[in-house]
Amino acid sequence: MKTLSRGVALSALALSAFAVAGCGDKDAAKTPGAPQAAMPATAAAAASAPVLQIRAETKQFRDWSATCGNDGTCWAFGFAPEFAAGWVRITLAPGPDAQPQILFGYWPDGDAKGPGQIALTIDDRAFAAALSAEGEAEAPIGEIRTDARAVIDALAQGKVMIIRGASSQDVSLHGAAAALLWIDEKQGRLNTPTALIRRGDRPASTVPVAPPLPTVTRAPAVDQAGFGDVNQTVPAALRSRTEVGTCLKESAMPAISDMVMSARLDARTELWGVPCGAGAYNVTHNWYLTGPGGRDPRPAILAGTAGPGADPVMADNSTVNGAYDPKTRTLSAFAKGRGIGDCGSAQTWAWTGDRFTLTMESTMGQCAGVRSDLWPVAWRTR
Repeated sequence: MKTLSRGVALSALALSAFAVAGCGDKDAAKTPGAPQAAMPATAAAAASAPVLQIRAETKQFRDWSATCGNDGTCWAFGFAPEFAAGWVRITLAPGPDAQPQILFGYWPDGDAKGPGQIALTIDDRAFAAALSAEGEAEAPIGEIRTDARAVIDALAQGKVMIIRGASSQDVSLHGAAAALLWIDEKQGRLNTPTALIRRGDRPASTVPVAPPLPTVTRAPAVDQAGFGDVNQTVPAALRSRTEVGTCLKESAMPAISDMVMSARLDARTELWGVPCGAGAYNVTHNWYLTGPGGRDPRPAILAGTAGPGADPVMADNSTVNGAYDPKTRTLSAFAKGRGIGDCGSAQTWAWTGDRFTLTMESTMGQCAGVRSDLWPVAWRTR
């Protein structure tokens, strides 16, 4: 595979529009549904761990980025220079007992293929690593299974990190310490022995535990006879909407205009996906809820985490590479920053009986060879 470029514009994906808020921010307590840490009333309650109050957020620190999700898990990513494909990922779950996990990988330049070996050095110091099952033969992934904190100490103070395999790839350390310090703050670890950067004598028991996840209950599955993504025609009532007619004109090529999708959500509600333009590897659909036969159409509301507080508040009715799965009652989207799908955004929404509710959102703003299942997850539910 040829050298990958991460200089791809992703403005249409709104990849960096997460709201800014720190652990313990007084405004966090005002967020609807935000977990609250109750004041202890008894000695037994005083002994219980505090609950983390956190908002989903992504922040850039020079050549590193950090994301914390609504479940309290945080990720720090470092990337190779522009027009290269190398990365290191540090993951830390919330709570006093969590330990950092480190993965790193790269895509070999040109035809540089090897036996799947990979190693990591920081300022010429080699660190023991094993091949991770997450990797592939042509794009191996390394995993630090011992001394993860020693690696973190080295990269926080280091100058040069090199991933070595069939070919070598430098990963910038500019911003690494700042990204990890931010995670310490977001997770309430500052000045405790559990901190990644700023360790101290404050008891580990003061580190908050993971907040409860929002619960989403899916509606029952229903029969889909006559619905699907083959041989579907936009109903007349839906076609009469001005914006739907415009979309169908913009998708006039048969390969796109034939991509009408539909589903029965319940006895009174149908879902229709109208194709509305396409690029080299992205197809946009606008989604509508209707009554039987497409009557009384209205735009579906598909919220993301791009608004104040990074709760699901910013919404429209469009997806990129969207599809509905009637078995799971889930509408999904995967907007690719480029064809191999190593950057962009992925979301899922579940049908609850009266609306679609966001259940997962992950984003990768750098096109550096990171597979989508390794991206940081900003939002998830149970």
